[in-house]
Amino acid sequence: MKLLCVDGNSVLNRAFYGIKLLTTKDGRYTNAVYGFMNIFLKLLESLQPERVAVAFDLPGGTFRNRMYSGYKANRKGMPDELVPQLREIKELLGELGYPVVTAQDYEADDILGSISLACEEAGIECRIATGDRDSLQLVSEQTHVLLTTTHFGRGETEEYDPTAVEAKYGVTPLQFIDVKALMGDASDNIPGVAGVGEKTATMLISAFGTLDGVYENLDDPRIKAGVRAKLERDKEQAYMSRELATIDRHVPIVNRDIDIYVKSEGDPQAASRRLAALEMTSILSRLDLPAPTAADRAEASEPRREVVAEECPEGFIPEGPIYLFQGSECTTMVCGERVLRLRKDAMHRLFPDENIKKICADSKVTRKTAMSIGAELDGVDFDINLAGYLLNPGSGDYGIEKLAGEYGIAPAFDCGEEPLAGLMQPLYRKMAELVEDQGMLQLLKEIEMPLVRVLCEMEDVGFHVDLEGIREFGEELDGNAYDEEQEIYLLAGKNFNINSPKQLGEVLFDTLGLPALKKTKSGYSTSAEILERLRPYHPIIDHIFNYRKYVKLSSTYVEGLTKAADAEGRVHTDFKQTETRTGRISSREPNLQNIPVRTELGSRMWKYFVAGEGRMLVDADYSQIELRVLAHMSGDENMAEAFGEGRDVHTETAARVFGVPAEMVSPELRRRAKAVNFGIIYGIGPYSLSQDIGVSVQEASDYIESYFAGFPKVKKYLEKTVNEAQEKGYVKTLYGRRRYLPELAASNKNIQALGKRLAMNTPVQGTAADIIKIAMIRVADRLRKESYDARLILQVHDELIIECAEEDAQAVAELLRYEMEKAADLRVPLVAEAGVGRNWYDAK
Repeated sequence: MKLLCVDGNSVLNRAFYGIKLLTTKDGRYTNAVYGFMNIFLKLLESLQPERVAVAFDLPGGTFRNRMYSGYKANRKGMPDELVPQLREIKELLGELGYPVVTAQDYEADDILGSISLACEEAGIECRIATGDRDSLQLVSEQTHVLLTTTHFGRGETEEYDPTAVEAKYGVTPLQFIDVKALMGDASDNIPGVAGVGEKTATMLISAFGTLDGVYENLDDPRIKAGVRAKLERDKEQAYMSRELATIDRHVPIVNRDIDIYVKSEGDPQAASRRLAALEMTSILSRLDLPAPTAADRAEASEPRREVVAEECPEGFIPEGPIYLFQGSECTTMVCGERVLRLRKDAMHRLFPDENIKKICADSKVTRKTAMSIGAELDGVDFDINLAGYLLNPGSGDYGIEKLAGEYGIAPAFDCGEEPLAGLMQPLYRKMAELVEDQGMLQLLKEIEMPLVRVLCEMEDVGFHVDLEGIREFGEELDGNAYDEEQEIYLLAGKNFNINSPKQLGEVLFDTLGLPALKKTKSGYSTSAEILERLRPYHPIIDHIFNYRKYVKLSSTYVEGLTKAADAEGRVHTDFKQTETRTGRISSREPNLQNIPVRTELGSRMWKYFVAGEGRMLVDADYSQIELRVLAHMSGDENMAEAFGEGRDVHTETAARVFGVPAEMVSPELRRRAKAVNFGIIYGIGPYSLSQDIGVSVQEASDYIESYFAGFPKVKKYLEKTVNEAQEKGYVKTLYGRRRYLPELAASNKNIQALGKRLAMNTPVQGTAADIIKIAMIRVADRLRKESYDARLILQVHDELIIECAEEDAQAVAELLRYEMEKAADLRVPLVAEAGVGRNWYDAK
């Protein structure tokens, strides 16, 4: 038998500060609720308790404030972003059936102490989950404390029994109180004995047993004269501090009957509605709660008709639009009041008919299904998945149930076999209305939806790879890694696991005596940033970097690509259209957009991406597209003039920033100017720029000021963009794509600063993403219409690659360059540079 006590305030605070600020699409903060629930559910899964109690503080003071007015006086108020989340989590716990316990005049610690005492009296085990080590005083054979930490939303706990407390702190759980009485507690503003720290306090209590024992033995020679004087001076303060630090285990409001902490039924529908509104689909799933897709999201609901799914009759002709989604067994169609399962014959007949208006839950899934049976899909009028993404690009889940719950959609009818069927029509109407109201219908229908066909074809074709060449490259990398490994062992004076941060840290900082720049809970930090700063201290660091480089190239790219290739040696990535908040396309399984290119060794990987026999690769890359977009959006004449006359914008920037004629700009000055140019787009500050280009913060600040003096309208544009984002809560691309920025409303200045940087960057980066999508659609259309033996096979940020018949290569290169340059009509020309080759390296 086991009871779990959770310190609600402590765990909620850990979650809030351990996870970056998260919000729903309408700006409600959710990071603390999300983190709390992850920790809470992990505790439930691991402990399987029969009883649960979650304790919270109440507003106002407690008996400790009357005892000492300075108690917790240094605490800042609860952040504005956390206040509503506290209410949400308390109400959610109640809806889930978990008892929430509060007591006026007492703290959550006191409640936990009282419940744990009741458990001990009843002879059952108690586990206290908290992020506050004050609760260690409660530890006994029956009561253990699970000290919780939070890293990026993942709760981690360390269990303390009496042996563990004594092993780590050198005192027993009860002695923990007396240690705190002497050393005080800055976080709670408990004074203790001024000048006595944790080490001295622990030594005194370990030697004399209790606070009383210390004061009864002040003349003992083990107490130094200086410490004795401090103890004598602050005796009254020490005893008061012990009272403040002691958890009251007799809170009168706490019921001693522990059976009241058995989970009740609660209100699962209310919990489901709340989690859906907070956009926490993963938590809904872990709780095994269905998304609120029925009338539980509607204020009132009339009884709905029941519809039975049936096979699509032979020769069936739809009247009006059809709604398509992947059903339990196959593709399912809703037509009027009928729910029909589509087999191959029906799909071959209905899908290619462009006169039949089709609304898809996810047109990529439907198109892939059509392609798998050799059918076309035409006449798609709306994609609910893509509409959900445009309306809320940070959600990550655009399934029908999730969206219906999020937007309060009740089904038009019940179809038990296919529960999504009744949601399709009302959800489509709602999504179409919202997309149009927010000015994104054209973006949806002219960019996002046509792109689906292009991406499906690209995935289907894939990219041919030279498997034998990759394997040989892998053997070379493995050999290089082995050589570096042996050199590291020689310099270290012993063999060890280089891939173990713990063992590597011990070698670098204990064995070799290098300066330990950062230490974490688990040991020394051996991150790339730390190692970079250690380069001047020892030659082993260069070899570690080389070893890591070889191992990563081999494991991530060589092994990854060989495993991913099909029987014909082609790799088929999965292009994700709804993952990034800026509108960029991403690539998964394998990721073909992050092939390393900054080193000669990494760029060699390009050589193993090859054209098929008798074919060529055509590669084109936009030249400085984001800076060109910035020139257009800002209307800066100086920048526009540089691009319009074909001058090198980095050289132009260097001349303006550093005050030298363009012909005297050195490669180093151009490099610095390039960092300034791209840094400005990302809202870079003087400190970050100084780190990037190796100058002082003051110099970097001067460079930024000179930049804005040379391009004055850029500064005005960025300031205007931030101001409008603060007013509206979102920014837009040229094509109307929105990104909401709740960070701008945060009380934390660092989070606000992040919001400002995102406001500056998103319209530029998002517009560039929209432009290359337009180019992809136009290129694919022309290749199809002009009957070239050529297909788009890859998109990497601002770059497109086509595989084509050898005889068509030059014509296709010109087509690709032309369509990319004409994809948008800006104040400055778009420039794309095209190349041809038998492999990616040569084509680029």
